[in-house]
Amino acid sequence: MLRLRERMVSHLPSSPSTSPICSLFRRLLSASAPPSNSPNQGFAVEEYLVHTCGLTRPQALKASKKLSHLNSPANPEAVLAFLAGLGLSGADAAAVVAKDPLFLCAGVETTLAHNVDGLTGLGLSRPEIARLASLVQDSFRCRSIVSKLQYHLPLFGSSENLFRALTKSPRLLKFNLGKVVMPNVAFLQECGLDCRSIAKLCIREPRMLTANPDRVRAMAACAERLGVPRGSGMFREALQAVAFRSEGNITAKVDYLKRTFSWSDAEVLIAFSAAPMLLRRSKYILRRSFEFLVSEAGLQPGYIAHCPVILYYSLEGRVKPRCYVLKFLKENGLVDRHLSFCYVVKMTEKVFVEKLISPHKEAVPHLAQDYATACKGEVPTNFGFT
Repeated sequence: MLRLRERMVSHLPSSPSTSPICSLFRRLLSASAPPSNSPNQGFAVEEYLVHTCGLTRPQALKASKKLSHLNSPANPEAVLAFLAGLGLSGADAAAVVAKDPLFLCAGVETTLAHNVDGLTGLGLSRPEIARLASLVQDSFRCRSIVSKLQYHLPLFGSSENLFRALTKSPRLLKFNLGKVVMPNVAFLQECGLDCRSIAKLCIREPRMLTANPDRVRAMAACAERLGVPRGSGMFREALQAVAFRSEGNITAKVDYLKRTFSWSDAEVLIAFSAAPMLLRRSKYILRRSFEFLVSEAGLQPGYIAHCPVILYYSLEGRVKPRCYVLKFLKENGLVDRHLSFCYVVKMTEKVFVEKLISPHKEAVPHLAQDYATACKGEVPTNFGFT
C-alpha cells in the first residue's frame, strides 16, 4: 500500500484546489493502469487485497470471492488512487474495500468522480465526501447518491446530522425515496412533526425513514395507545420510545411498571404521556430509583407518576445528592418545607447551586463540599439522617 501511495502522490497536481476533479482522476487513472500492450496475466486477487489494499488474510479470502472475475489490477489501483485523492488513509481505504469489495470495480471517471462533482455542488467539503465514502460504501458507487443527498441534507438540516444517522444506519441511502422515505416523512408530518422534530427523531432512529410505511403507522398507533396523542409535544419522544419494539415487549414493560410502582392504568398513561422514554429504561435502574424515591425521599407512587421525569436522571449523580441537600435544608429550617422535590431535581446544575447551595454558604459552610462529595457517590456524615 505504501508503494502505491508514493506513486499516487507523485501524480497529484501541485494545486489541487484549482484543478478540476475529473482531470485529477484522469491522471491517477493513467498513472495506475498497466500498459495496454503488456496485460497482467494470472492476476492473484487475494494476494493483491492483502499486499496492496491492506486487508487481513481472512478479509481478503472473503472479498476475493466477489472479485474472481478480475484479471488485472488496473481498475482497483485507479479506485485506490481515487480514495487516496479524497484523503482516505490506507486503513480507511482497506475498511471500504473489506465491507464492499466491488468498490474496486467501480468506474472512477464515469461514477466516482461524477459523484464527487455532484456532492461538491451540494456544498459538501472534500473531508465530508471522504467521510461519506467510508460510511455508505456501496451506495457511494451508485450515481443516485447525489439525488438522494439532495433530499436528505435539507431533511436532516446539516451534513453532521446526516452523518450521525448514517453512522447508525449505513444503508439509509439505499432505500427508494419515492416509495419508502418520502411516504414516511409525509406521514410523520401528518402526525404533527415539523422538519426539526423529524430530523431529531431520525438521527436517533434512522430506520423510521426506511421501514415499511405500514410499520411506521403501527408505531404511531402504539404511541397513541400509551396516552400520547398525535400533535402533542411528546409525540416525537413517544415514537422514539416504541420504535421497533414488539407489542409483547412494550406490554411486559408496562406490566412491570404497574407492579413495581403500584401504578393504576390511569397513572401509567399519565406517566408515559410525560416521560415516554421510560420504556427504554432498564428494569434494574427503574427498580432502584423507585425504591430510593419511596424509602429515602418519602415520595408516594402517585407523585412519581405525575413527575416521572425524575426517573430519567442519574440516581447516584443527581437524584440522591439533591435529595440529601433538600432534606438537610428542610430539617434545619433553611428552606420552605413544601419545596417540591420534583422541582429541585429538574433544576439545571447552575440553578440548583444558585438557589440551594450558595445562599447558605455562611450558615452552612460545609454544604457545598458535602454536595460535591455526595455527587461522587459518597454520603457525608452531615447527610447521615435518622
